[in-house]
Parts: sequence; structure tokens; C-alpha cells
Amino acid sequence: MGLLSFTILLGISLGETVIPFKIVLKTLSNHLFYYDYKVDVLDAGIIWNYRLTRSIVSACCGACLAVSGVVLQALLRNALAEPYLLGISAGASAGAVIVALTGLGGGLISMSFGAFIGAIIAFVFVIIIAIAAGGSRSSITTQIILAGIAGSQLFNALTSLIIAKSANAEQARGIMFWLLGNLSGVRWPDVWLAVPVAISGILICLYFYRALDAFSFGADSAASLGIAVRRTQTILVMITTGITAVMVSIVGAIGFVGLVIPHAVRMLVGTQHKYLLPASALAGAIFLIIADIISRTIISGQTLPIGVVTALVGAPAFSLILIRSRKSG
Repeated sequence: MGLLSFTILLGISLGETVIPFKIVLKTLSNHLFYYDYKVDVLDAGIIWNYRLTRSIVSACCGACLAVSGVVLQALLRNALAEPYLLGISAGASAGAVIVALTGLGGGLISMSFGAFIGAIIAFVFVIIIAIAAGGSRSSITTQIILAGIAGSQLFNALTSLIIAKSANAEQARGIMFWLLGNLSGVRWPDVWLAVPVAISGILICLYFYRALDAFSFGADSAASLGIAVRRTQTILVMITTGITAVMVSIVGAIGFVGLVIPHAVRMLVGTQHKYLLPASALAGAIFLIIADIISRTIISGQTLPIGVVTALVGAPAFSLILIRSRKSG
């Protein structure tokens, strides 16, 4: 946790303009512990209302995506399973955009709920396509990945169609930037949504760590150990879908975090989910904060979508994992 706290401080300090750690700590002390240090009003506003919220939500998002990747890889027994590649993120994006642009539900449906429904629909679509494709039980997970890629393209196309039909030029630019991962608009209401969702979702997944260990050897092995396979699968899929949808509704679709982080962490702590889940959550949080720092500083005077940074890391990692799994198979 000390490393995470330090990374959050880095996220607050570094940006378009560098704010010294001393100023950051004074500002945080003023707000959290009611000290009365003299801090420039502009610096205090940037620290408290912009960079702190951004770093906290980055940490929550990275932790949720990494944990979702761990869970899906165990359930599907596939090294390439993660929310982005399975179409869950694309479905969540489509659901959120539909609610935002069409006013579906007359304002009674939030973007988060729309994202959740979209994510569920996308995942069900992927499973149906994979089952319809047939094949042996050993090949079904590969079919799920391929169906996920097809689903991602379908829901991304649907999102583009909705934007073209319902958004004006300014809305279209904003949404397209958001779809690649955008933390610029994150504020305290987003923190109050992201933090409890992240904590509760990760704790529920951690509760099922023994079941995930069993699923790593197959559903039959899990059933032989007395695990209620269907119920456990349903709960874990709903949890991973839900936390992914909430994060997507806040920051947009960010790819490869759920793929890269679990594999990196396995090399450090092993495959036992009692250790893998919390370590992946911590590593995912730190990774996405660092990616956000890079997105704000790599080009002077311009902020890149954070999804661009994660893709630059994730795409080569995806290729290496694919080659490695192919050789081991």
C-alpha cells in the first residue's frame, strides 16, 4: 500500500505543470486533517479537484480490470481472456453511449446501468456464438476469444453508428476521445462511485479464491471438489462484468490491463488466487496511474487518451503471450 500511495502522489505531482511534493502534501493535509498551510489557490484546486480524483479513479479502474482478467482467465482457462478482448468493454461502451445520446429511460437510467446492461448483452452474445460454433470442449475457450473479437467489432460498430446518427460534431469528438480512455472529466462524484464498486467487487472475487484455484484445472475438477459450478460461474461473471461496466462508464474502454497485469504478476507471486488477486489489483492500480502520468506528459501541451498508452504496452505483450501459449500448446 505504501507503493500505491507513493504512485498516487506521483500522479498528483506530475502533469502539464510539475507541482512539488511539499505543496501536494500541504494541500492534502489542509483538506484531510484541517491544517492551515498556505498554498496557492490554483495549485490547491488542481491538486484536490483534478489530479487527486484522477489518480484515485485510475487506481480503481486498473485494479478492477486486472482482477477481472484474473477471474476470466481462470473461469475460461485461457491466457488471453480479459474484458477488452471478450467484448465486455465494447458492450459497456455501447450501452453507456446509448443512454448518454438517446436519453433512453427518460433520465432514469444512468450511464453505469446502461454500461452494465450493454456488457451483459455483449458477454451473452459472445457465449452464444462460441457455443453455436461447436467443436470440442478443449477448443471452446479459443472460440470464446474469437467470438469476443467479433463481438467487440460489432458493438464498436454499433457505437459508431449511434454517434453518427445522434451526436453533433462537438459531442462526437468528446465521445470518441472518451471511448479511448479519458480521465480528464473525472471529479469527486466519480470517486464516490468507483471506490466502493472497486473495493466490494475485488473483495467478492477474493472470497472465491479457492473456487478459482479449482477452476484453473477445469469445471469438472471444481465440481468434484464440491463447488457449485454454475452458481459460482454466474456470480463471478456478473461481478467482473459489473465492475468493468462501471469503470467503462466513468473513463471509457481501456484495453489490455486485464491481459498484461495478471501474467506479469503470476511471474512474481505464482498462480494461487489468494495471492494473485490482491497482487494483481495492486499492480493494476499502479500500472494505470503510471499510464495516466505518461498520457499527460509524453506530448507537451497535449493529453493522450490513456487507452493509447495501455495499447502501446499491451499489444506487444498480447503478441508475446499468444506466441508463448502457442508454443506451450
